[in-house]
Amino acid sequence: MEPGNSTRISEFLLLGFSEEPELQPLIFGLFLSMYLVTVFGNLLMILAVSSDSHLHTPMYFFLSNLSFVDICFTSTTIPKMLVNIQTQNKAITYEGCITQMYFFLLFGVLDDFLLTVMAYDRFVAICHPLYYTVIMHPRLCGLLVLVSWIMCVLNALLESLMVLSLSFCTDLEIPQFFCELNQVVQLACSDKLFNTTVMYFLVGLLGCGPLAGILYSYSKVVSAICAMSSAQGKYKAFSICASHLLVVSLFYCTGLGVYLSSAVTQTSQSSAAASVMYTVVTPMLNPFIYSLRNKDIKAALKRFFGR
Repeated sequence: MEPGNSTRISEFLLLGFSEEPELQPLIFGLFLSMYLVTVFGNLLMILAVSSDSHLHTPMYFFLSNLSFVDICFTSTTIPKMLVNIQTQNKAITYEGCITQMYFFLLFGVLDDFLLTVMAYDRFVAICHPLYYTVIMHPRLCGLLVLVSWIMCVLNALLESLMVLSLSFCTDLEIPQFFCELNQVVQLACSDKLFNTTVMYFLVGLLGCGPLAGILYSYSKVVSAICAMSSAQGKYKAFSICASHLLVVSLFYCTGLGVYLSSAVTQTSQSSAAASVMYTVVTPMLNPFIYSLRNKDIKAALKRFFGR
């Protein structure tokens, strides 16, 4: 399409879920409940770790960071969706869309990086237990989190700035309940080959790279567990890793499901429903997964509320 046919746009339309009026109160109540559970669940995790000196260890330091990022990740999309439902207005400003996209990319990839760092922590704890406190000292833990933040900020900034260079035409409907990068790029009427190439390269690099690190770490962990002679030692080591493996599986399987479903179907309802799994459900379940079988977290919460 010629550049002359494009205009400076002011807003996008988020199609979201069903347009049936009778379903809007149900959708609003459901997502408000899920959002509140996500925020309070992860906030309790942060309070438990910060208030109990017994939990001032690398594993719980990374876990509290993950909880903070999960709160931010969910907060980039759900509040705007709730406002749109309440006001019966699907519009989001151009600037608001770019801003939402930036923070969604930032916290989404940061989630991925933190899961990788946590896998490395479990690898050191089980495969090199005698050197654990030497290797995972506070300075290294802080450095790992800082580097993760810097890389994710730069990635989100690069991809958001690339979207700013695109021109858009009259079709401004996004088949999602938030400004998802791929969906926004597809709406551009200017040449988007470079943007698409860079986008998929970064997805491969920042998605598959951490996944490879997680798989390598756990391949070593499984080998170390199988080599243990004590059944009690095997059970303890497995219980330490089980929660993290479940969270990793949820994160990657739901994320992969979203992109597979978007490739198969183009309806806004199905794309939005698939996205709910990794944008809302996974952050909501994380604190429950990490705390249900964790005696340390339970004890810390009892001490916190017993004050």
